[in-house]
Amino acid sequence: MPLRVLWINSDWCKGCGICIAFCPRKVLGTGPEGKPEVIRPEACTACGLCELRCPDYAIEVLEQGGKNNGQENRLEINAGQ
Repeated sequence: MPLRVLWINSDWCKGCGICIAFCPRKVLGTGPEGKPEVIRPEACTACGLCELRCPDYAIEVLEQGGKNNGQENRLEINAGQ
């Protein structure tokens, strides 16, 4: 299975917390700006529930080397090995 990257677009995120609530492994937590941040990267399985539930399309689970690598507004974790 390819390496995965959890990408959070902080510009699109409104900080509703839905992704945090639906994460079965409690990978995400609330950051200082009230938006999600990765607090337990080792626990992520790249299941995609955060991406599926986000009403603002602000989270994506991508293969490493995907379209958003290299952009400024992201948080990355290696997941789903």
